[in-house]
Amino acid sequence: MTKPDVPSHPQSSGYSHKINDPFWSHYIELVRNVVVPYQWEALNDRIEGAEPSRAIRNFRIAAGEEEGVHYGMVFQDSDVAKWIEAASYLLSAKPDPELEVLVDSVIETIARAQQADGYLNTYFTLREPGARWTNLAECHELYCAGHMIEAGVAYYHATGKRTLLDVVIRLADHIGTVFGTEPGKLPGYDGHQEIELALFKLYETTKEDKYLELSRYFLDQRGASPHFFVEEWEQRGRTIHFGELDMVHRHTYSQSHLPIREQSTAEGHSVRLVYMCAAMADVAAKTEDTPLKEACERLWSNIVSKRMYITGSIGSSAKEEAFTGDYDLPGDTAYAETCASIGLIFWAKRMLQMEQDSRYADVMERALYNTVISGMSLDGQRFFYVNPLEVDPEIQRVNPNYAHVRTRRQGWFGCACCPPNIARLIASLNQYVYTPAVEQATLYVQLYIGGEGEFTLQGRKAALTMVSDYTSTGEVKLIVRPDSPAGMQFTIALRKPDWCKIPELWINGEKTEQDEFTFECGYIKVTRSWKAGDEIKLHFPMELLRMKGHDHIKTTFGKVAIQRGPFMYCLEEVDNGRGLHRIQLPRDAEFHIGSGERMPLGVPALTTIGQRIVFQEDWGIHLYRSDVYWDTQPAELRFIPYFTWANRDEGEMSVWIRESV
Repeated sequence: MTKPDVPSHPQSSGYSHKINDPFWSHYIELVRNVVVPYQWEALNDRIEGAEPSRAIRNFRIAAGEEEGVHYGMVFQDSDVAKWIEAASYLLSAKPDPELEVLVDSVIETIARAQQADGYLNTYFTLREPGARWTNLAECHELYCAGHMIEAGVAYYHATGKRTLLDVVIRLADHIGTVFGTEPGKLPGYDGHQEIELALFKLYETTKEDKYLELSRYFLDQRGASPHFFVEEWEQRGRTIHFGELDMVHRHTYSQSHLPIREQSTAEGHSVRLVYMCAAMADVAAKTEDTPLKEACERLWSNIVSKRMYITGSIGSSAKEEAFTGDYDLPGDTAYAETCASIGLIFWAKRMLQMEQDSRYADVMERALYNTVISGMSLDGQRFFYVNPLEVDPEIQRVNPNYAHVRTRRQGWFGCACCPPNIARLIASLNQYVYTPAVEQATLYVQLYIGGEGEFTLQGRKAALTMVSDYTSTGEVKLIVRPDSPAGMQFTIALRKPDWCKIPELWINGEKTEQDEFTFECGYIKVTRSWKAGDEIKLHFPMELLRMKGHDHIKTTFGKVAIQRGPFMYCLEEVDNGRGLHRIQLPRDAEFHIGSGERMPLGVPALTTIGQRIVFQEDWGIHLYRSDVYWDTQPAELRFIPYFTWANRDEGEMSVWIRESV
């Protein structure tokens, strides 16, 4: 087979950005120095007290390097792929010979584990070699393949080495021989979407149209054969892999209940849906598929206007990790999987490439600064799979309805999708800062994350330095350096965050009035001939916001959630005592910023005087009484950024608080 002629280190995004930021540099270095090494130890089963992974060992056994049997979930391979992808992004940002040697050694093992026909999956190679592609609904073969393809593409871009890229090209080509609507091929699709967006990345790297077409096939086939999963279940004698799966309901669970262009509401497993929509946006943009784009817009609107938590998390039900109905957003039983918010960010980025509208970046920011980083402890060694908005450890220990909720982050998981997903997103965060619109000669600034960037618009290059104190004071400075002494005419579009009412803008030290720029789709657009050293200064005043939920959300009715800048806040028992349900926040309560114990990374805590409900009578032995009355007492309240909760003593937590007159 002829290898595709792949360009070395292409910049498909149209820009590069090396992050140097007082908030995010800490997280990136945490991923580099703690998370990726920690996860390597976990993948090799060397974390005391954590569930074993055996993921690396599975590959070694499949490669003939060790004796043994497959261990773990059917999708265990994906943890290794995501680890490689995260390591690749770190290597793109900064050379690390020791890490590169380690990744190379894993890739060599993976290459030896690949079968002669290109197939690669340790579960089926070791445990069920005769059952390939017979249980697409449950067994994640295409999901694992997708993650490995993404890893191969990322490592190639980072290092120029193509061993893993060649492995995943052979894997993708094998998949292309298996699936399709032609006679003799399997007219199926994946139970857990991932292959679609991975194939699109492979297409972007290799410029081979067959990978774009294969990605589009998997999208188009979903729902076109609405009973495929039931049919394959019948063909294998009605056996199932996971013990309590309702095969008839499987199609809604995996978004194959309708052709994707006809879907209007977010249904089923939340991670699967947003991964699918990310691929839909990719393909729609590339092929100018208007019905596909419109389906993306409908599904996006349904989620963000009716089915998303205020922290940017999605998935209301622990059963099937799924969306439920409009405005059903319980905080205490929320599933709100970390991976789902990461997938929402993937999708938002692609929507921004298709349509420059700040509403997509606003959601991206909300999910990133709240749910995603809440999913990892401040020391990078423990993780949340589920991100609730309210917890009470005493009740959650005894009520099985809360069995999915943890009040302490875990060292690892038997199903460990979230930790490596966090690592690969944070390590690749530089890809989310800007969106160049080449035809418009416009650079869109989506996230205010400091660093050094370079971009190309209409064949001209420029550098951009961003100095950001966005997370603490809301102040940002950008310095432009075109490649020509004569300057460069283009537009810089600066996103106005949805939490900021009136931003302030200075250009070269002079305050700019509204008639000196245009405001369009949530962006302040400044067009001029930029000279070397031109400076933009922004100030986004961080007013304290009392956020309220839609009046159809029963669990938040009459309550408020506190937001400052991009951060949501919460109450914790360690600061406010037990019984957070007794606390009320008066409408006229004034907040003080930054008092008390210093919070991490320059994001301040907030304090105010609220009220605590107390009863005038002792309840005695009674569970219910009519002759008791409540009163209120002043109570000093301390709110902390939601992403920092559960890093101290275990206790109650709540994002929403009852508001009083």
